[in-house]
Amino acid sequence: MTSVNKKEIDKFSKMADEWWDPEGKFKPLHKFNPTRIKYIKENIINNFKLKNKSKPLSGIKILDIGCGGGLLSEPMSRMGANVTGIDASDKNIKIAKLHSKKNKLKINYLCSSPEKLKIEKKFDVILNMEIVEHVEDIDFFLKSCSKLLKKNGLMFVATINKTLKSYVFAIVGAEYVLRWLPIGTHEWEKFVKPEDLKKILMKYDLSLNKLEGMNFNIIKDEWSISRDLSVNYIAKFIKN
Repeated sequence: MTSVNKKEIDKFSKMADEWWDPEGKFKPLHKFNPTRIKYIKENIINNFKLKNKSKPLSGIKILDIGCGGGLLSEPMSRMGANVTGIDASDKNIKIAKLHSKKNKLKINYLCSSPEKLKIEKKFDVILNMEIVEHVEDIDFFLKSCSKLLKKNGLMFVATINKTLKSYVFAIVGAEYVLRWLPIGTHEWEKFVKPEDLKKILMKYDLSLNKLEGMNFNIIKDEWSISRDLSVNYIAKFIKN
């Protein structure tokens, strides 16, 4: 069994050269990356009671699943974390390796999926950011992820809610009207309701600790954390 959706991998592999272009096809990720980074950093620091000011995530072992070109892996590494980034696209991993080498960062990039990853020690933190809506089987994917996480470890999941508003904003608006994303980037049928995500992860000993929305202010041209879960949301789970 596999969690990899070949069609999705092929789709993102074709865009791999643009991962680090802030005006390219991954422009939306570059836009809300600062919000994601701040949220993850603050929650990790608070959860593990970290005190290092210069390298705030020092000593934390992070697995970034569906890492793409390394947009999250690199800032996590700069903050002192020991980062492993995996992606099922070999082209994405090659881009990520080149970019991290250029920036003199030590990140363990591997072309793999969670069910195939061989590890000696489990991770403190797993990042599943904008990935669950692209996998073949979400239940199998999250089950595989849960096996890689330490007891009391954190799993962050950012995805898109399955609502009428998400169809209007994330597909019609983002892909067809504003052209922020290539047409076909998302399939509404693969969007995930927070309650469904919670039910799946409860089966694998992960409890929901925090659930918040992520909203884009078109006037300010910026993303922020909010209470509105109707389109984008981010959840923090703790391994029991």
